[in-house]
Amino acid sequence: MSSNEVTQLIHQWQAGDAAALDRLTPFIYDELKRLARGYMRSESAGHTLQATALVNEAFLKLSDAEIDYSNRSHFVATAARMMRRTLVDHARAKRNQKHGGGNVNSTLHEEFVADQNNTPAILEMDMALEKLEIKDARLAGAVELVFFGGLTYDQAADYLGIARTTFYEDLRFAKAWLKNEMQ
Repeated sequence: MSSNEVTQLIHQWQAGDAAALDRLTPFIYDELKRLARGYMRSESAGHTLQATALVNEAFLKLSDAEIDYSNRSHFVATAARMMRRTLVDHARAKRNQKHGGGNVNSTLHEEFVADQNNTPAILEMDMALEKLEIKDARLAGAVELVFFGGLTYDQAADYLGIARTTFYEDLRFAKAWLKNEMQ
């Protein structure tokens, strides 16, 4: 399904066309599964948050949200944010079950968010992202699209409407800022 078709279906769904949601649902689930597979790729088999649960949670939040999605990219970015919230909530619950947790020394790579041993660092990254969002929302959005949304650098640059070179510079700066903030 092309991006234009998806965008049209999203608009039809939001206008109240239930049949559009029926046609859109397979795309939504495929997109969410793709994102979830990226998150869960490096998880151990016994991890308590399964990819299916992450997909279902995000789908429920997306379908209940009263958001005017402008296009497919906006929809995927919103899904990334909702998955981020789900992962952070899961990490908080896991931390609370363990009654704390020490600092984890980590590097900022895309695989970082899917590593179950990084529960404290995911929370730390979320707090740092919130601070970065106050300073520069575009930089925080760049990180969120790549790390939590599973978008390629080119897709994220297109979504943000900026040149790819600008996006690469933004992401490089954001990674350095986050690494410094998290240390």
